[in-house]
Amino acid sequence: MREFKARSVRVPAMVCLLAAMLCTSATAQQDKPAQSLAATGPSETSKYVGAETCKTCHDEIYNSWEKTPHWKTTLNKEGGPSKQGCEGCHGPGADHVAGGGDKTKIFVFKEHSRQETSARCLSCHGEGHEQSHFAESAHASGDVGCLDCHSPHHAQEKQHLLVQNQPQLCYGCHAAAKADFTKPYHHRVNQGLVQCNDCHNPHGTATVRQARTLPSGDAVCYKCHVDKQGPFVYEHVPVKTEGCSSCHTPHGSTNPRLLKVSLVNMLCLQCHTFPTQGPIGPAHNQSAKYQACTMCHNQIHGSDFSAVFFK
Repeated sequence: MREFKARSVRVPAMVCLLAAMLCTSATAQQDKPAQSLAATGPSETSKYVGAETCKTCHDEIYNSWEKTPHWKTTLNKEGGPSKQGCEGCHGPGADHVAGGGDKTKIFVFKEHSRQETSARCLSCHGEGHEQSHFAESAHASGDVGCLDCHSPHHAQEKQHLLVQNQPQLCYGCHAAAKADFTKPYHHRVNQGLVQCNDCHNPHGTATVRQARTLPSGDAVCYKCHVDKQGPFVYEHVPVKTEGCSSCHTPHGSTNPRLLKVSLVNMLCLQCHTFPTQGPIGPAHNQSAKYQACTMCHNQIHGSDFSAVFFK
């Protein structure tokens, strides 16, 4: 009986000890994440002071910035303070403020290279459809950076933050295009009816000359010239292989319809030279004809009815 009593007393004591050890271990495990969060979370967040603090010293810049699309970043709750307001671009400002405005404590764009500033912009804009090809663009390879065309604080054109309105901004580098738009026949860019970025994506595309394409892959020309798009039963080969620029100069020309040469016959004979390849149907020497080819072959962009592009 004595041995049984001793054992009956010893068992509850061991159970209590084991329970106490488990409780202590669980409490320690629960405290670890809290201690870790307390050590890293608040200190990281405290580096950001908010745009209102920046305003106390940079009131003029803030008032200009507040009228731009970048102001909307202050509403970005998902990205956190690193994606909000002034510090979304210039980095955390706590050390800058504590240092009495020490510029070495923040990212000052004018003190960095074009590659560095563009990379900063693309950290937010790089995934956008418009900017996704910027690294491979003609502008990037020509050492043109985002701030050569855009100004977050002092933009003249507010929607896209351009330093100057189109087309004058583009003419600053593209003098040849400016001359083309003054020719007798031209797309009405100078009149404001067409803009450079209607046809070109200045941030780069997968096509030459940064020309835009339609979702179908066709040339952007069809955005306005829908009747030339097709598809046609009988396709004019140059239209599909070389595109509109095989016969037309897109910016401007001294010839009607923006043609590359003044006489339609001369344009056609650049490909259709007799007798190297005879025409379909009755033989005729095209070079001896004085009427324009398009008097008969007037469906030159393509036809659903005639293999020789008759009406």
